[in-house]
Amino acid sequence: MKPISSRDNPQLKAWRRLAQDSTAYRKWGQFWLEGDHLCRAALQRGVRPLQVVLTESFQAEQGGQWQGLTDQVYVVPDALFASLSGLESPARMGFVVAWQVAHEVLPDVPTVVLDRLQDAGNVGAILRCASAFGYRQVLAIKGTAAMWSPKVLRSGMGAHFGLYLIEAIGEADVAGLQLPLLTTSSHEGPFLHDLLQAGDLPQKCAWVFGHEGQGVSASLMAMAHHQVRIAQPGGEESLNVATAAAICLHASATAGS
Repeated sequence: MKPISSRDNPQLKAWRRLAQDSTAYRKWGQFWLEGDHLCRAALQRGVRPLQVVLTESFQAEQGGQWQGLTDQVYVVPDALFASLSGLESPARMGFVVAWQVAHEVLPDVPTVVLDRLQDAGNVGAILRCASAFGYRQVLAIKGTAAMWSPKVLRSGMGAHFGLYLIEAIGEADVAGLQLPLLTTSSHEGPFLHDLLQAGDLPQKCAWVFGHEGQGVSASLMAMAHHQVRIAQPGGEESLNVATAAAICLHASATAGS
């Protein structure tokens, strides 16, 4: 155990940067994972931390459980940990984990494409749905919220560690997928439930979900095998993109069952 008590300690400053800058992981090759739930989810998927950071109170209660993962286990006062946390109610432990950029798009695995989504909560929720419904690859077009930022990691609830994630792709990468491409639309194309009932909804496909205000870009729409609508008998104009994604991904995952 390595105690840290000074607010000016360089190591504490490095953790604060990772915890509070949404894109710091791209520069430093590391990301910050906060809270025992997320840390346990990472461990269950075979991820091992570079560093373990425990508050003094957490170390006194559960510190023994987290020893042996790395030779860099740090203990800090609870107040200092709160100063680096991005949470209103700070967790009491965290991991620093190595991050490597992924480049190679897998052309024939079930895929989700995120087209310039801005909200970190939406991105994380869609990652969670993708993992739950068997989509193993998520591609983020340039302009999408940083997928390994602390906010997206928290909303993903551990889904990151079962997915193959690539950021900053272009439309040419989407065009190279060897799968039917489906996009959502509020006013064009067949209804999702009609495709499902007719047996025309592909199980192995790539779904594209677009910007919260602008939707899927016109050029991606033009590539689509289907532009799909979700029936809304209650009369709302549109659905939240993460809600729409959950409905669409579940429908494809159960097609033919």
